[in-house]
Amino acid sequence: MNILFLSAWYPYPANNGSKLRIYNLLRGLTQKHAVHLISFTDKPNPDQSQLEEMCASVQAVNWVENQLSGGDRMMAKLSSTPFSFLDTFSDEMVSAINDVLDTQQIDLIIASQIKTASYAPYFRNIPAIFEEVELGVMYEQFAAAESAKSKLRYGLTWRKHQAFMRQLLTHFKAITVASAEEKQLFHNKIAGEHIKSKVVPNGVDVDSYVSDHAVPKPNTLIYTGAFGFYSNYEAMVWFVREVFPRIQKQIPDVTLTITGDHKNLPLPQEDGIVRSGFVDDIRPLIAQSAISIAPLQTGGGTRLKILEAMALKTPVVATSKGAQGLDATSGVECLIKDSAEDFAEAILELLSNAEMRERIVENGFDLVKKTYDWQVILPIIEELVEELVICTKE
Repeated sequence: MNILFLSAWYPYPANNGSKLRIYNLLRGLTQKHAVHLISFTDKPNPDQSQLEEMCASVQAVNWVENQLSGGDRMMAKLSSTPFSFLDTFSDEMVSAINDVLDTQQIDLIIASQIKTASYAPYFRNIPAIFEEVELGVMYEQFAAAESAKSKLRYGLTWRKHQAFMRQLLTHFKAITVASAEEKQLFHNKIAGEHIKSKVVPNGVDVDSYVSDHAVPKPNTLIYTGAFGFYSNYEAMVWFVREVFPRIQKQIPDVTLTITGDHKNLPLPQEDGIVRSGFVDDIRPLIAQSAISIAPLQTGGGTRLKILEAMALKTPVVATSKGAQGLDATSGVECLIKDSAEDFAEAILELLSNAEMRERIVENGFDLVKKTYDWQVILPIIEELVEELVICTKE
């Protein structure tokens, strides 16, 4: 089968959650199909060698943004199409899609995330899957808005997004989401039951993490998340202000390492905090940490940071929002606490209770191996691919 795969993220090197998902999907699909990859990239001349070994063809398209100005910018904001799409519209992407469709007999198109799904009008009625629909963050902004100004602002944005999504869906045979919560939100707020949907969770290649297992350093915490994604920054502001001082009061030498680009954004305090910046491979840092934390307050999807920690046998303490979408039970595979006091107490208990730590670690590893290993996940997307193509040909 010939598949055209459109990616919003250049998937190599796979150094963030979106790239890891896309890379593993490609790795699985290319075992049975000829996959033609077109991917946006924010770096000139990215390394294509690794992807070319898997894919039938690879094209990198430069990501553009802030291309509208003056009157065009104002008109775009008044358009029924979301401004973010109009301001980043790529003629190069349209040309790349046309090039593949002109030269290859494509059976199926998979468009990963909204940034590439938005090009659906150029798919020439070829069966298509909208891979990883995510609505949680935008809907939460609207639902949680308190002031009249924010309700109006986020309400208009959400309604425009709803209308745009419904229009796009006329070009798709099916969608995938990363969690059951996202699936319910999609059917409740966007499409009812009128389109096929499938939960394809985020995952990890568990076997590739085993070699990084390590003895953790005492009293060390880690958070893996760049501040360019606001939910990560919001989580760290809350944790550093409300939770970390409670832990420091009991364990003065406790340290927190925060990975990823921090955009020079301030935190309530810096004592005991290490900003590592971008790290090529965060697995050793996670494996050497006593606890991985996920104190998120907003966001959607499932947390790759939690799955990676479990695969590395590092115990996790998360908020309910942080653990959302994962089939994990507090006290079994991780600890889930929402108040600052409870979150701090959970960390303190894990740091002092070796037996409890070992139990959480082993249960978490078993969960990832049985449910979130890509060897388990890939058959889900493969089944959907085969089903759509067979139905189209009948």
